[in-house]
Amino acid sequence: MKQLRILAKIFLFVAVLFATRTYAQEQHYTPSPENIKARQQFEESRFGIFIHWGIYSMFAQGEWYLQNMPIDKFEYAKAADAFYPHRFDAKKWVETIKASGAKYICFTSRHHDSFSMWDTNESDFNIVDATPFGRDVIKELADECHKQGIKLHLYYSHIDWMRDEYPLGRTGTKVIGRNRDNENWPAYYKFMNNQLTELLTNYGEIGAIWFDGKWDRDEDTIPFDWQLKEQYELIHNLQPACLIGNNHHETPTPGEDIQIFERDIPGENTAGLSGQEIGHLPLETCQTMNGMWGYKLVDQNYKSTERLIRYLVSTAGKGANLLLNVGPQPNGEIPAAAVERLKEMGEWLQQNGETVYGTKAGDIPAQEWGVTTRKDNRLFVHIFDCNDKELFLPLDCKVKKAFVYSNKKPLKFKKEKGCIRLLFNEAPSGTDYIVELITK
Repeated sequence: MKQLRILAKIFLFVAVLFATRTYAQEQHYTPSPENIKARQQFEESRFGIFIHWGIYSMFAQGEWYLQNMPIDKFEYAKAADAFYPHRFDAKKWVETIKASGAKYICFTSRHHDSFSMWDTNESDFNIVDATPFGRDVIKELADECHKQGIKLHLYYSHIDWMRDEYPLGRTGTKVIGRNRDNENWPAYYKFMNNQLTELLTNYGEIGAIWFDGKWDRDEDTIPFDWQLKEQYELIHNLQPACLIGNNHHETPTPGEDIQIFERDIPGENTAGLSGQEIGHLPLETCQTMNGMWGYKLVDQNYKSTERLIRYLVSTAGKGANLLLNVGPQPNGEIPAAAVERLKEMGEWLQQNGETVYGTKAGDIPAQEWGVTTRKDNRLFVHIFDCNDKELFLPLDCKVKKAFVYSNKKPLKFKKEKGCIRLLFNEAPSGTDYIVELITK
C-alpha cells in the first residue's frame, strides 16, 4: 500500500508538472521581428496624444455620461442624428499634434457607449450611417497620419453599455432600455473581432490597439473569460507589427506588447489605478490635460504648460511614454486651451527634444529636485526645483564633463565618494534646467 501511495504521488506530481508546462506553452507569446522593431520605435517616441471623441461630446459632460446618469439608451442614440462636426479637419488635427512634438495619436474608435467612429458593417450606430455628417473620421485621420508621418493607434472598448449582447459587469447598470435576457458573449465577441478585422484591414498600418474595459468584470466571483489570447492572435495575424496594450490595471498578460498606467507615472499610484508591478514591456502613462477624457463644458481646469512639460520629462525619466489626452468639442475642433499648450510643448521640444526622445530611464531615480534621462554616454539632469547653488547627484559612473544643455557652457563639479556635486553661479530656474553630463 505504501508503494502504491508513493507511485500515486509521483503520478500526481508528473501530471501537475505536465499540465503546468502545457499551460505555460499555451500562454507563451513570441513577438514577430516586425513587432520587436515596432516596440523599439514606440519606446523612442516618448510622446503621444490621446483623443477621446464621440457623440458623448454632444452632451458636454464627459465620455461616461451614459453611465453616470440614468439615461434611456434609445434617447441617447438620438444624439447621433444631430452630430455634425463641421469643423473637423483631419489635416489640421495632425498638423497641430505633429507641431506639439508628439509622434503618435491614439484615437477612440469605439468607446463604452457603443458608437463607432468609422464606417463599420457591424453596426448602423456609427458616424457614417447614423449622423448627417456621414464621413468616415478614422479613414480621414488614418490617411492624414500616414501622409504626415504620424503613427495612428486605435482605442477600442471591450465593454458596451448599449448592445444587449454584452454581459454587463459593474458599469452600465444605470442605462435604461437594456434587455439582460439577450446577453450573449459569443455573439458580442464575434462582433468585436469583426470590427477589429475591419480596422486592421481597411485603414492601412495601425501602430497599436489600445484596449479598455477589462476592469468591468473585476468583481466577478468567477473570473470572466475575455478570450484575450485568441483576440490578440487575430490582431497579430492581421498586422504583426501592431502593438497591443490593455488598460486593465494589471500586470501584462501574454500577447500584450506594451504596459499601460492610467493617470500615474509607472511606480506611482496616486489615482488608485496603477498598483501593478512594472514589467519588462515598453511603458506608457496616459494622463488628461484637464480633468476629463471626453469634452466637458465646465472642465476648464487645464494643467499649465510647465506642469505638462515636467510630467512628460518625469515620465521619460521612468523610461515611459506619455499619452496626453485632449477631448475635441462637438463641432470637431480641439479646444483652444489645449491647442495653446500643445504649441508651447512643441516649442520646448524643438529646443530640448533630444533629452527626451530615444532616451532611457536615468541613473538617478526621481528626486524632489527633478529626474534624469540617459542616451548612451550622455546623462541629462532635469532640474525642476533647486534653490541652492549646488546639487548633489548620487552617481557611481565616472563623469568626464558637465555643461548647461541650453548654451553648452561648462559647469563646475566636484567628485566625491559615491556622488558628484554640481556647482552653479546661481540657483537653477525655469521650467526645466537641464545639465548634460558626459559619462564613462
